[in-house]
Amino acid sequence: MKEGTFVVTEADEETAVVRDVADGQIHTLASNPDLTVEEVVEGTLEAQPPMEVTYELVELDRQYAVEVGRSDEPPTQMARDLAAEQAAGEVTTRERAGTGEVHVLTVPAEDTDSAVGDVLDDIATVERAARLGVERVEVRADDGAVSVRYLP
Repeated sequence: MKEGTFVVTEADEETAVVRDVADGQIHTLASNPDLTVEEVVEGTLEAQPPMEVTYELVELDRQYAVEVGRSDEPPTQMARDLAAEQAAGEVTTRERAGTGEVHVLTVPAEDTDSAVGDVLDDIATVERAARLGVERVEVRADDGAVSVRYLP
């Protein structure tokens, strides 16, 4: 048995694949208990006999979607200050007061929209939110500064 938090990376009517957000281990479910891609599942998996290469979700504690979106707001002053202090391609992580984190990425100004798209489309964004225990990710951007806010 394995208890944990998992992100659904693949799903169809018959099966699903989940990745443990703590250790990155991938588990194929023998059946799909109504899961969809990018959903977060907190629960317990059990290996299925005889070969124990597929799993069953035997206990579902929580199932939710992480809301990931771009905000019309520019990055905060703190995020802009951090971006100004780092070279293009660097990332700085800061804890938020309370729950969550803020990641500040610095990119060439002409690549800002592309960087935002990459963050919005990357399942790693959802995995990180699940690992942090938050349900919302807000991306703010302005001329080379991209702020990724992991919010409760």
